[in-house]
Amino acid sequence: MHTYRSTGTTRRLTTALLALGTAGALLLTGCGQSGQSSDSNKGDGRTADGFPAPAPDGPDGQNGEQRDDESRDIAPSPDHLSTFALDVDTASYGYARRTLEDGSLPDPSTVRPEEFINSFRQDYERPDGDGFSVTVDGARTKDDDWSLVRVGLATRAADDDRERPPAALTFVIDVSGSMSEPGRLDLAKDALGTMTDRLRDQDSVALVTFSDTAETVLPMTRLDDNRARIHDAVDSLEPADSTNLGAGVETGYETAVEGLRKGATNRVVLLSDALANTGDTDADTILERVAAERREHGITLFGVGVGSDYGDALMERLADKGDGHTTYVSTEKEAEEVFCEQLPRHVDLTARDAKAQVAFDPETVEEFRLIGYDNRQVADEDFRDDSVDGGEVGPGHTVTALYAVRTRSGTEAGHLATATVRWLDPDSRTPHEESEGIEASALHGDLWSTAPRGLQVAAAAAYFADALRRDDTRWTDLPAGPTLGELSSRVRELIRYREDKQLNDLSDAIEAARTLMD
Repeated sequence: MHTYRSTGTTRRLTTALLALGTAGALLLTGCGQSGQSSDSNKGDGRTADGFPAPAPDGPDGQNGEQRDDESRDIAPSPDHLSTFALDVDTASYGYARRTLEDGSLPDPSTVRPEEFINSFRQDYERPDGDGFSVTVDGARTKDDDWSLVRVGLATRAADDDRERPPAALTFVIDVSGSMSEPGRLDLAKDALGTMTDRLRDQDSVALVTFSDTAETVLPMTRLDDNRARIHDAVDSLEPADSTNLGAGVETGYETAVEGLRKGATNRVVLLSDALANTGDTDADTILERVAAERREHGITLFGVGVGSDYGDALMERLADKGDGHTTYVSTEKEAEEVFCEQLPRHVDLTARDAKAQVAFDPETVEEFRLIGYDNRQVADEDFRDDSVDGGEVGPGHTVTALYAVRTRSGTEAGHLATATVRWLDPDSRTPHEESEGIEASALHGDLWSTAPRGLQVAAAAAYFADALRRDDTRWTDLPAGPTLGELSSRVRELIRYREDKQLNDLSDAIEAARTLMD
């Protein structure tokens, strides 16, 4: 069976260990039912070396309880497991910044803390090959016995553009009347034009537009000598009538399937304000179409949101169901970075159906809370059920999860937690795992004075998101939450040590929110 070491070293679980883990899981399913124990299991949900047991394989395992209420953000003992699908979305933070720049506070329902946190670069050590490295650290807050614990996952660095596999990209562009607003369709056309010049000859693109109906403007076309033709198609885009998002998604996937390329990364890129008002506006029906094509053909979805009025919830759900991610752009520079830098560089996948599970030691941890990932929760027993959907992650990505953790009073030593990430190879679908542990003694003394800079940045993003959704009574305030004024000072202090545009933007957003909330 799996045992979780406290040495802090990262390890790759081999196929043999996975097989042993399955055998050990059969022992774990009887934990706590009859009071019996064995040499390999103490009968209290802990492994032989005293660490919390991971969830067993398969959907029928009994170790760990499914979170059946998304408002349950504190996990009481003995539920010492936290399981979620990985997510690299950043749209929530981008849209919040745009809303604040326009002089309004974002709707708390659109604030997703994990997307604030994952909007900032982290310097985690990266693995040599495909898969993930795992980093776990933490620091004490000024609230008694409360700490913030950071779980950082990183994939290998993105390949040079010349080394990546060819891309087959189907762009589904919203040309409804609302897209005539400056910073929407005009922004998309400029970015697509620049991207057309930068893609490689062996890449292919298709172009679908939708308003009240959908139309394939350009079938899947290799760049080669066709750049002028693609430019003409992009230049022809003009705003029309209402928004039939369902028709756009359906036609987009049909076009992607017709132009499917073996050996290439096939992806649908949806650019829209996601304000569906015509045709099929039922989110579940649209989502099922996305899910069906994902399962059959492995086509992933990348959602790019635009506009001051933006259907954030629908776009996020589409991307989750389509095994993709979302971002939000409001300036020409942001659009160019997404289409011309991020998309070509990250078009490949290094992991499918990636999930993370953190096992907290009940002897040292009184309670814990995962900050965000509210709609990415996975039942603990489904961690190793590879039929359960996870997240798709490409090269060059980092994923950060923050936990608020209250240790038992007086705890200074002992095992604190072990984080494990599980993913499938994109081609062979072979499962892999990587783990890392942390001791209570490894918690840095004070969050704002001795913690690593990256942890402080992640904490600042989390506290900012927490402040913006404070009026939403579903969520419990984070421990030791600073005022916006104090948080602004913390961020400015971080900027003093290294000029960073991302942190400058965060500082501006905090100050805008502070003005509106005073």
